[in-house]
Amino acid sequence: MAIFINENTKILIQGFTGRIGTFHAQEMIDYGTNVVGGVTPGKGGTEHLGRPVFNTVKGAVAETGAEVSIVFVPPPFAADAIMEAADAGIKYCTCITDGIPAQDMIRVKRYMRRYKKENRMRLAGPNCAGTISPGRAMLGIMPGHIYDQGRIGVIGRSGTLGYEAAEQLKELGLGISTSVGIGGDPINGSSFRDILEEFENDPETDVVLMIGEIGGPQEAEAAEYARDHMKKPVVAYIAGLSAPKGRRMGHAGAIVTSYGEAAAEKVEILRAAGVTIAPTPADMGSTVAEVVSKLKSAA
Repeated sequence: MAIFINENTKILIQGFTGRIGTFHAQEMIDYGTNVVGGVTPGKGGTEHLGRPVFNTVKGAVAETGAEVSIVFVPPPFAADAIMEAADAGIKYCTCITDGIPAQDMIRVKRYMRRYKKENRMRLAGPNCAGTISPGRAMLGIMPGHIYDQGRIGVIGRSGTLGYEAAEQLKELGLGISTSVGIGGDPINGSSFRDILEEFENDPETDVVLMIGEIGGPQEAEAAEYARDHMKKPVVAYIAGLSAPKGRRMGHAGAIVTSYGEAAAEKVEILRAAGVTIAPTPADMGSTVAEVVSKLKSAA
């Protein structure tokens, strides 16, 4: 099975009736995603895009049985929307919103810890492209047509590099089981290590492609997990090899302050852990293809 979402997953859209929410909700519906409704406070009881609108996530879950939500709520209110989803029993939430203050995300992370791990909502993002299980469901803002269904798991901080990887894999006849955007912010809901564990336990994923970048310790933590716990091959590309230390580069999380946060250092750590490195973004697909070919030869 794909991880997190499939064709049967009941999905809610938070910020449903806003301009951005409306546009991407329609894209998701057109893709075949099982969108069962949306949430916009004050507009409960109405209908939008042929789906019911609710005032609260709790009310929407009670009426529709939804277990997954996607957040298109503006930055000042997005943290409250995420915490509302957690309280309502949502199992998996993807937050697309960019520009959420770091202090708000600290509050979200602390808030979610009140729940036992087995009952705690899984959060992807914020500031991410979303999650897609090609041919099954799309939960995000990605162009769905560039993704083919297959057996490669993809995890990335950068949405556009994720799109590039999907296109390269498609051209090589390789498809994706699920692609998960974890976001580029310094404080996010799920790490590379979290998603690697999900792919390791997914019987329909054979190889994992991890797309990282400078800044933060997440890639180094993922390398340690891959070395000690992953039986499946992991391929990685790390963006920012030419970025100078101490300078913020694009994403809010992309700032190098200590060892293991520069791109070259991350490459060294990952390679030492047995991860196959794609040297440039143009090589992501071909590097995965080489690993898949070795797997087939060994089978």
